[in-house]
Amino acid sequence: MSTPKNKLRVDEILLDLGIARSTFDDWRAKGTGPRCIKLPNGQLRIRRTEYDRWLEAREEAA
Repeated sequence: MSTPKNKLRVDEILLDLGIARSTFDDWRAKGTGPRCIKLPNGQLRIRRTEYDRWLEAREEAA
């Protein structure tokens, strides 16, 4: 099942960043990860615009 191009699955984010799911979950718990949409089935999606904004903010902090 594919997602619309404007929303990313968590596994796509993990692959792009080269991180483990536990790292992503830690960032979410600390409030430092990208904002997510929680679907009724519990799955998460991240808007591509939110992911790009989040990455840019990390770039400025580097």
